[in-house]
Order: sequence, then structure tokens, then C-alpha cells
Amino acid sequence: MSAVEERSYIEAARREKRQALEALGVPAFAYRYERSHTAAEALDLYQDEMGDDGPVISLAGRIASFRSQGKTAFAHLEDPTGRIQIYLRKDDLGDSWRLVELLDLDDHVGVRGRLFRTKKGEITVRAEPTEGGSPPVVLLSKSLRPLPRGKTAGEKTFGGLQDPEVRYRQRYADLAVHPEVREVFRLRARAVSYIRRFLDERGFLEVETPVLQPLYGGAMARPFVTHHHTLDMPLYLRIADELYLKRLLIGGIERVYEIGHDFRNEGMDRTHNPEFTMLELYQAYADYHDMMALAEGLFAGVVSHCLDATRIERFGTTFDFTPPFRRVNFVEAVRERAEIDLLTASDEEMRRRLLASGADPEAIRALAGGKLQDELFKVFVEPHLIQPSFVLDYPKVLSPLAKEHRSDPRLTERFELFVGGTELANAFSELNDPDDQRRRFEDQVAQGRAGDAEAQQYDADFIRALEYGMPPAGGMGIGIDRWMMLLAGQSHIRDVILFPAMRPEE
Repeated sequence: MSAVEERSYIEAARREKRQALEALGVPAFAYRYERSHTAAEALDLYQDEMGDDGPVISLAGRIASFRSQGKTAFAHLEDPTGRIQIYLRKDDLGDSWRLVELLDLDDHVGVRGRLFRTKKGEITVRAEPTEGGSPPVVLLSKSLRPLPRGKTAGEKTFGGLQDPEVRYRQRYADLAVHPEVREVFRLRARAVSYIRRFLDERGFLEVETPVLQPLYGGAMARPFVTHHHTLDMPLYLRIADELYLKRLLIGGIERVYEIGHDFRNEGMDRTHNPEFTMLELYQAYADYHDMMALAEGLFAGVVSHCLDATRIERFGTTFDFTPPFRRVNFVEAVRERAEIDLLTASDEEMRRRLLASGADPEAIRALAGGKLQDELFKVFVEPHLIQPSFVLDYPKVLSPLAKEHRSDPRLTERFELFVGGTELANAFSELNDPDDQRRRFEDQVAQGRAGDAEAQQYDADFIRALEYGMPPAGGMGIGIDRWMMLLAGQSHIRDVILFPAMRPEE
């Protein structure tokens, strides 16, 4: 019998059991159940001096194991806190035993009974009638399709849900059979909660800005485009939160942040998903040095809060988040590793250096100016940025929204934070000169007309806002998903997004 045939046979048998249950007047899907304890609370509640006369409790969860021995049965009930054994005895249950005979693995049930410890030493709930007449066993939800649990032999599990594509597509099944996956997303929730508390305590205000925008901006990316029928106009899913958050600085909200989804219509790989979570924050009267200090405190704080350490072992490397982080100059790092000066090199010289490194000739010929500078950095420098490192002072052409460097007009006051060769944060001394911003927008428009699909649009309203006066400010964006990959020790961005983008099933 093939796996598909076996599954069809099992599913047919479960549907027959549903019919049998309904014939007995037992609904296959209940409305609610009053649970008194979780599995973990029940295990903590029992004390050995209680013997066979432990407290009566009510549990609810999914049947994770089931073995029947004639007139008795043992099962393990699983909930988000763990598993606990239940003991079912025909003489105790009376009419409820007919329900037990029709149970399957993965059914959700409610069990009411007394805690005790078996001769083998396992804390167990003995289902039995109690005062008030509430049934000892209640079916809460019939599982009509078996979960792909696999088979366990010793400490190893064989089969089951292993294919990553299936796991991402059926995340509900992945979460149900892999407790360690649930822990990844609990860790993520703790981290995001700490981020909010960290910023709130420092006077930042959390806000929400438009996801659907008439113009996109704040980053170099290709947008997703939709159409509003009533207004008869195109709208864009935002690629960044920046330009709206800066408008709030102009409006007098001096410390502001947003944690939300951004969307970029670009390639997908280990660190890119078209829908992703970003933290963006802005602080008036600050610059990128203040943002570095804030980033050090935030990253070290999250790691310490979530993992109770500042040094963590991930992917065979120990990462040390103890401040201060290393500082690396963008231009000097490329000069040292690629042996080329980005500020004086021609496009042809940069192309030759990339081609000598083994880069794809077709891809390199399509690049020019800042794109070549960025590619040189990616090829020669990024792989060496393992420990937390701030890369400082990017060329102006790469940073259309950053303030000109106060010591070198060819550069901007910008840093990116790299850990493990991956960018986790990007920050500026924010550009607040409307005339300078206008010129940079115009340059971006020219690049767009020349074929750069990621060039920014000209945002006249943002220029008007800047003309009212924006205070000097530092701003920072942090990729939550990439950060969580490192924190949870996951090698692919899909492992830290509950429902990542996937192709349709055939």
C-alpha cells in the first residue's frame, strides 16, 4: 500500500468514526471546554505525599500517543506547555468508554480526573466521574487527517514532516508536530516585546503609518503595485516606513518608531522574503553616533533578555554582543580587501576588479556607479563581518536619504550593522535640507529613467514637509526577521516567518 493509499484509508476510517460518534449523540466538534490546568501546571501540582488521592483537575489538549489494553487505555495529552499521561478505565467511565473506543491520535479532548503517580513513576490523570456530573472524557475536535508525526525509535524520529517546502506551506502541521518550531516563534515574540519596552522606556512613541501609499520611497527597491478602483489610481505596498515617520518628526513627535510589514518585489533567497518585518525609529536632535549607542544597547539587551547571555553560539561561531561593537570604514574596508579606491575608481576599473574575482560577466556589465561600489563591498567585505560590526560612512550615491558627511562631502553619515556576514540594521544622520533632498530625488529620477528599477520616486509632499523644518535627527531601520534568524539559530528566513511566501500548490 502506497503512502497516499494508506493516508486515504486512515482518513476514511476516521470519518467512519465520526459518523459512529454522531450516531451516539456525541458531537465531533465542541463549542468550549472549561480547563482548570495546563499540562505543566498539573505536573507541578502533584506532590508524592498525595499518593493516589491527588487533586481533581480538568485538562484539554491533543492526543499525542494512545495505547489500549482491553478495558484500559493510556494516552498522552499535549498542550502548549508539554505532555501529561492520562489513564482511562472502562469500569470508571461507564458510557463514556464508548467515546474512548472511537478516539484517534491527534483528536482534541477534555479530561477530568484525579492526579496520581503510576507504578512506573509517571504523574498521570485518572479520568473518572466527579461531583456535579460533568463527563470525565469529552471530545472537543475530531482529527479527520492524521498529523505527519513520524515514528520514534529511541531518541530518533523517522519519517514525518521533514521536507522544508511542505513544512513552510503547512505551517499548522509543522507547529503541531515540532515543539521546537513553536519555541522559535515564542522566542520571536519575547524579542519583539522587549524591543517595544526598550523604546517605550526611552520616550519613543509607537505609531502606524500607511501600508498602501500613492508614492513609494525610503529605500532602493522595486515595489508591488495595485490599483484602487474608487480613486482610479495606482497604489504601492510600502517598501519602507521612513518618509512618513520623518513627517511625524516635522509635526513635533520627537521620538517615534514603527514595527510593521514592508514589501519589496525582488528576489527570494536565504535572507530575503518579499514580505518582511521592519523596525524603523527616528530621534530628533540625534545623529548616527547616537544611533550606534542605541543599537548596541538594543541588540545586547534583546540577546541578554531572551537568552540570558551576551555571548551566543550559533552556526559554529560564538557571537559576542558585549558593547562596544567594532567600527569599520566602508571605503577603507573595500580599499584594504579589494585593493581599489571607490572614491577615485572609474566604472570600468570597478568592473575589472569584480570580474577578476570571478563575478558573473553579464551581471557586472549591467551595473554602474553606486551599484558597482555596493557589489565590491558585498563581494570583498561582507563575508568577513562576522562579529557585530558597524560599517561607517557610505558613499553619497548609495545613500540618497542620509546627511552629507561633515568631514567629507563625497560620503554620508550612515552605518550598517553586520553580524555573521549579514546586514541587520541601517542608520543615518538624517538628511533634513529640503534643497539637498530635492537634488537627490532628481538624481534618483534620472537613474530610474536610465533603467534602474529600484530608484526612488520624486516625493513633492515630502519636500514640502521638509521645507517646514525637520529637526536634526538620527534614524535606524532593523530587519526583525534576519535578527531572529541569528537569535533562534535558524539558517533560512522562512524558518522565522510563520507563513512565508510560496508558489501555489499544483
